[in-house]
Amino acid sequence: MRYIPRHAARALAGLLRNFPAVLVYGPRQCGKSTLVRAQYPAWVHLDLERPVDYSLLQADLEGFFDANPRRVVIDEAQRLPELFPALRHVIDRAPGRGRFLLLGSAHPAFLRTASETLAGRLGLLELTPFTVRELAAVGRRRERWFWGGFPPVHARRNAVARAAWLDSYVSAFLERDLPSLGPRLPAPRLRALWTMLTHVHGSLLNVSDLARSLTVSSHTVADHLDVLEAAQMVRRLAPHHANVQKRLTKSPKVYVRDTGLLHFLAGLRRPGELLTWPRRGHSFEGLVVEELCTLAVASLVRPELSFWRTQAGAEVDLLIGDGRRLLPVEIKLGASVDRHGLAGLRQCMADLGLRRGLVVYTGTERRALGRGIELVPWSEIAAGRETLGLGAR
Repeated sequence: MRYIPRHAARALAGLLRNFPAVLVYGPRQCGKSTLVRAQYPAWVHLDLERPVDYSLLQADLEGFFDANPRRVVIDEAQRLPELFPALRHVIDRAPGRGRFLLLGSAHPAFLRTASETLAGRLGLLELTPFTVRELAAVGRRRERWFWGGFPPVHARRNAVARAAWLDSYVSAFLERDLPSLGPRLPAPRLRALWTMLTHVHGSLLNVSDLARSLTVSSHTVADHLDVLEAAQMVRRLAPHHANVQKRLTKSPKVYVRDTGLLHFLAGLRRPGELLTWPRRGHSFEGLVVEELCTLAVASLVRPELSFWRTQAGAEVDLLIGDGRRLLPVEIKLGASVDRHGLAGLRQCMADLGLRRGLVVYTGTERRALGRGIELVPWSEIAAGRETLGLGAR
């Protein structure tokens, strides 16, 4: 498969103009190495999963950086913790921007160590699997919903090969990656939990129900969810809390972030099976939520991402916060939207004093519905023609 340009390339270049070192982090196989090799082919590239590269750095870090003081890429950087103090010394000895690129996992302990050791010297860039907009640019938008965004999936030509890769990815995550994420966890139990989440994807998270099904404590389930979220496999979308005279829910919503993994773990093997899957609407909601969250993170400074729901059941799927501004977004799988489908959005806008609200739907016409509400076709967002007012950074 030919290289597919990533929107993160622009953000990466901007960070290198402002920091001596940049850490690109994300789940395994999301395209970190491919992105960096495509953008910076002339740099020295080391992969710490290669024994020869690992031995080279471990034997003499100071000597290596004396010989290579800039334009160095180090992949799987989390495998060598002593790398970060050495880099701090190198950077402080000869200040300069855009010198080092580090690639690694999204584990909080690794990110915390890197950020604290290289405080003020390190820019951070989260990379996700392919977004819908990235695949749309090369004519492959329709594949993204069912198959997810991991690049190796889209390098395979048929459903059997793609499902086999997803199966291998899940097994590798559970058997290889888990030990590096902290205390050793039982892979069968975590797989069972991950599979259970496909049945509550897009719904309020009830940890107690999951714990009863697994016959473990709620605390254990919460710990397992922390692991899956840290590895960017799961998103817990927090409820929005506002000073209004209504009782709002306190439980987060839960999503399996990659729809390819969602469908595989739910037992779907071919795109046609999605048409009759009972949670098809929730699957589409998760696709749009992930796309808009990725767009918000790339476009805004520390956006607040949440949803709004009263205990009476009125709900808005996504709230995007930019400082003091809030944009409510309702997501509908369908070519038409009736007034009952807008009730939650209207109530949210009234309660929070918002003048603008959007409904993302699968129809083709863009329409103003009055009272600040606008219908936006999903196809326009997927094609990159609509950013919901979130200007590209």
